Amino acid sequence: MKLTGILLALLTPCALWAQQEVIAVSEDHEPMAKGKYSPDWESLSAYEVPEWFRDAKFGIWAHWGPQCVEGSGDWMARSMYIEGSSQYDHHVKNYGHPSEFGFKDVLPLFKAENWDPDYLVGLYKKLGARYFFALGNHHDNFDLWDSKYQEWNSMRIGPKRDILGEWARACKKHDIKFGVSLHADHAWTWYEPSRRYDRKGPKAGVPYDGLLTKADGKGKWWEGLDPQNLYAQNHPASRATWADGMIHRQWGWGDGAAAPTAEYCTNFYDRTLDVINRYDPDLLYFDVTELPFYPVSDAGLKIAAHFYNRNEAMHPGDFSAVLFGKILPEEHRKAMVWDVERGAPNYIPELPWQTCTCIGDWHYNTSTYENNWYKSPGQVIRLLADVVSKNGNLLLSVPLRADGTFDEKEEKIIEEIGRWMNRNGEGIYGTRPWEVFGEGPIADSDISINAQGFNEGAYLNAGASEIRFTQTPKHLYAIALDWPEDNVIVIKSLAKGSDLWRKNIKSAELVGYGKVKCERTADGLRVELPSEARTMIPVIKIKK
Repeated sequence: MKLTGILLALLTPCALWAQQEVIAVSEDHEPMAKGKYSPDWESLSAYEVPEWFRDAKFGIWAHWGPQCVEGSGDWMARSMYIEGSSQYDHHVKNYGHPSEFGFKDVLPLFKAENWDPDYLVGLYKKLGARYFFALGNHHDNFDLWDSKYQEWNSMRIGPKRDILGEWARACKKHDIKFGVSLHADHAWTWYEPSRRYDRKGPKAGVPYDGLLTKADGKGKWWEGLDPQNLYAQNHPASRATWADGMIHRQWGWGDGAAAPTAEYCTNFYDRTLDVINRYDPDLLYFDVTELPFYPVSDAGLKIAAHFYNRNEAMHPGDFSAVLFGKILPEEHRKAMVWDVERGAPNYIPELPWQTCTCIGDWHYNTSTYENNWYKSPGQVIRLLADVVSKNGNLLLSVPLRADGTFDEKEEKIIEEIGRWMNRNGEGIYGTRPWEVFGEGPIADSDISINAQGFNEGAYLNAGASEIRFTQTPKHLYAIALDWPEDNVIVIKSLAKGSDLWRKNIKSAELVGYGKVKCERTADGLRVELPSEARTMIPVIKIKK
């Protein structure tokens, strides 16, 4: 018996979906690989994070696609349809009104004319990245490969290149693990502003292009293509669809989000398996709560089982698969790797995890460049040291311009990060957490995660009194998150008589320099740093 609309409105999102049948995706086009894993949490919880990932610690991400064309930042393909937003104003001024020039018309302007994946991947590895992530598609629903299931793709429109294929070949050549991030499942609700219209001005009441169909393309550059395969708006609107921030409350497919169809879920499933089967990525990232379409569909669980089973079959004895999910409850963190966006827990999780962040905006933003809003190299290294001390990895996005290059400010930042990594990497790579992750005012604070993360600001400007610890079987590393003004570091956790370190400390080294003076007192291990060896984040090595 169906519930009335009134009762449905009173139910919580989880309770609501519990009353409905799970949307089953079809395997007619892309059968799920069979093997050790089944599409359920109990089976997926047998997953074990491969050691290569635990040792890698640092990856670089090219969060790059057609939304970089206008240089107005992340989510521009949504915000260009939000009247009065800065991205709407920029689009209207420079490209045209969204009733006449929508995001579909931005796509041919994405040329990638100076993009050299071989050079970029080689550079990222030289700078210290042990894995690389490419954007496969974003919420804009445009596939950056020769897609079998999405006609709006980079082989047909724009670069006329198989972006993922070229990234994958470059990673294989440079022997670096390859990852793909896929975000298009949320186009269903994310693009809803494209069906709006201006509420004031000369175009008031004129609908934007989000509801156009294939029939509307006659005589246009996109004749033969169906805009609904891009915008996915041939469905009832979500509740409060004109409320610009509602998308965040509906991200988990509750709170009045329009229910996706089986056809839509299957299309995303097919596209994702196409990527897995064609490019054999080592890592997969989804910008979702837990898994794609979970809990309303079995699509995400089937994708996870397929990814793990196929990786085991393709790499016998050398399983390499790493799958990420956000806002993971404790009971599901064994099934995949927990990703924390722009943030970190202030404790040591038992299982390996990852933070993803960016030196600027996710998609290239000229305002970030012009206003010097990029993270400094020191801020990135502070985040890295903090995350690694807590059993995590750092995935750093370095935005590319639409032509496939980064600007000179970004270049300087990543070069400095690379120099630090080349000097101090032994305190990062292959390490594990110590008895405590750190000491200092921040380490002692109660810093909570907001939604899927978003607390990294608490760590960016840490001082020299903030210490983070990592270890190998032979050494303990104490990483001060800044160089002290007086060239002296006092490590309280290593004070004489500390239960954390009962052995004697005969000597200490500054990594990249050599032995330095140290004295163990009741207040801590006092380390004198030579001013001529100054570096932005000093690493002290102590033999066990």
